[in-house]
Amino acid sequence: MAKKILLIEDEKIMINLLRKKLTGEGYDVTIARNGEEGLETMRELNPDVVLLDIIMPKMGGFEVMQEMKKDPELSKIPIIIVSNSGQPVELSKAKELGARDWLIKTEFDPQEVVDKVVKQIGR
Repeated sequence: MAKKILLIEDEKIMINLLRKKLTGEGYDVTIARNGEEGLETMRELNPDVVLLDIIMPKMGGFEVMQEMKKDPELSKIPIIIVSNSGQPVELSKAKELGARDWLIKTEFDPQEVVDKVVKQIGR
């Protein structure tokens, strides 16, 4: 059975790029377009890993991680941040909230996403 990835992202280009790359690698990818939808989907889907944007409508990535921390089931899910900003203060806050890894949107290559997912949950 394919490993489940939840991509919480609001940028269409990024969604299409990541979905295509990850499904091509055999993962089952579900999309949520904001933090609220992401949390709901997480509870239903119980994904193996979450790829999480920081800046989104309704509820941002940091708020999503704060909510996940409060829930014993959700707090076990590995998080990989996908952000436009690589500011050290943001990265340290993300780590404090439980992020295991991160990617900077402007600098990454889609294969890097696959490598980071494999590192967290395998194939």
